[in-house]
Amino acid sequence: MNYSFLDFLTLAGSLGMFLYGMKIMSEGLQKVAGDKMRSILSVMTTNRFAGVLTGLLITALIQSSSATTVMVVSFVNAGLLSLAQSISVIMGANVGTTITAWIISLFGFKVDIGMFALPVIGVCIPLIFSSNSGRKSWGEFLMGFALLFLGLAFLKNSVPDLKAHPEALSFIQNYTSMGYRSVLLFLVIGGLLTVIVQSSSATVAITLIMCTKGWIPFEMAAAMVLGENIGTTITANIAAISANIQARRAALAHLMFNIFGVLWMLVLFYPFTRMISWIVTNFGPGNPDALTTFLHSLSPEVIEQITGSEKPTDPSLLALYNKVISMQISVSYGLSLFHTLFNICNIFVMIWFVKLYVRICSYLIKQKKTDDDDEFRLRFISSGLLSTSELSFLQAHKEIYLFARRVHKMFGLVKNLYYETDKDKFLKLYNRIDKYEQISDRMEIEIANYLTQVLEGRLSSHGKENVRAMLRVISEIESIADACNNMSKAIKRRNDGKSVFTDGQNHSIERMFDLTEQSLIRMLDLLDLSHLVLTDNDLAPSYNIENEINTYRDALKTENVENIDARKYQYSDGVFYMDIVSECEKLGDYVINVVEAAAQKRD
Repeated sequence: MNYSFLDFLTLAGSLGMFLYGMKIMSEGLQKVAGDKMRSILSVMTTNRFAGVLTGLLITALIQSSSATTVMVVSFVNAGLLSLAQSISVIMGANVGTTITAWIISLFGFKVDIGMFALPVIGVCIPLIFSSNSGRKSWGEFLMGFALLFLGLAFLKNSVPDLKAHPEALSFIQNYTSMGYRSVLLFLVIGGLLTVIVQSSSATVAITLIMCTKGWIPFEMAAAMVLGENIGTTITANIAAISANIQARRAALAHLMFNIFGVLWMLVLFYPFTRMISWIVTNFGPGNPDALTTFLHSLSPEVIEQITGSEKPTDPSLLALYNKVISMQISVSYGLSLFHTLFNICNIFVMIWFVKLYVRICSYLIKQKKTDDDDEFRLRFISSGLLSTSELSFLQAHKEIYLFARRVHKMFGLVKNLYYETDKDKFLKLYNRIDKYEQISDRMEIEIANYLTQVLEGRLSSHGKENVRAMLRVISEIESIADACNNMSKAIKRRNDGKSVFTDGQNHSIERMFDLTEQSLIRMLDLLDLSHLVLTDNDLAPSYNIENEINTYRDALKTENVENIDARKYQYSDGVFYMDIVSECEKLGDYVINVVEAAAQKRD
């Protein structure tokens, strides 16, 4: 068989176009209905059955169970879904992902969709360049739809023609008639292929092509579909590696659900596939098992003529060609029905064991008792895979709020440092503040990197403005941490210089600390509400506190000069004193910058 490296690259490019089309189509729909999907996931999970329907609906919309499960893991990570709710949503996602196979069965083999792909692209180009974000998103969806089926058409025509070359097919035939060992082998192949491609929908499409080409019989294709159900769980588990405990448990539950489902299906595998064949034969286009037998009865020359990319003109060959097309449709219907019924039956079996899944996952992944504030770890966003772009704001909001709470706690440590007289305790507390500063630097970088990745995705102009506002927020929060660290250094310089403040100075510092504390608390309240539209009335208290800090700083500066002139304390004492006061005033400025940036964010 003459199959060159260029042919292989063509095959890889066809698969790439299929995957890219699916990605563009998914992202276009997410931009159209991103906030709606967020509401659906947050609201329609009141019970396990509603959760199943929610997962089915979301996955049917975005055409990717991997995207849905990564999204669910992210929501669990952000505390928006419980573990039990996430399990039911993931169950529904497994059914929703079968929609792709049905679309391919209905259009990919019955109609030459490649003929319509270019006209569809012609229609969507004006939409893509439209200034209206809604029309632009629909244009991207149509573009993705066209590219997906162009990729499928190229994929069908670029696979090696093994049936026309029996010598190349013989080694596959040796492994298709070993009973359950063949089933297990092709199950593993399907799982590995999905892990490599990272899309069960793409792997199902490849399986459909392999079966409709007659490479493997219907039962082995069904076994590959079972493997693909396990392989698709890898994406969510990768996304959960650096997530919190609940998110890792959700990813594990997805893996367990699919593995247990495959195990009981293996017990009933042959009766179940025979039932599918009977349904498709009696109520569908024909027997899905007939294609392999029919192709084996033909010579390689005839197979090459009737399975090529060009339609034969000879009447006898044309009849065989039409018969093969009809049988291919039967196979694609059979596999689609197998995929759907398996997942539906799996839900009916497993939905009653959601609480058991929760207990098993909680036992296998135990909660560790650690002081999260003193160790660097992003709690709500993952350094691995992104969740869908329009839905990434939830994780970012939560992480930014946690970042702000950390620097607020850091300011509390600075106040404790100011009054600490024991040298050993002072040094320990000083080093702890320095560690918080390092954590803040790393949090700023990690959150900024995450938001930059989000910004590189297919966001609406509205979403891009939100990301830029959040980038400004984290920059200003890190500046607050810098101000806290500078205060701790000023306090250490005071102690190293053996300077002792007067009661009046201590009282003034306490008052400045109180005002700064008020500004930080108000900032936290506004950040917690930053998903809402902030009004001038919401911002007014922060501006009032800032004005009070500035006025008090100016009064203390004047008073400090007068006290030094009156020799109430030494000049060096006044320098240390005003360093602390000035850092408090700077911190207040950074707080106002955070508040103003938060006011720019709109969801």
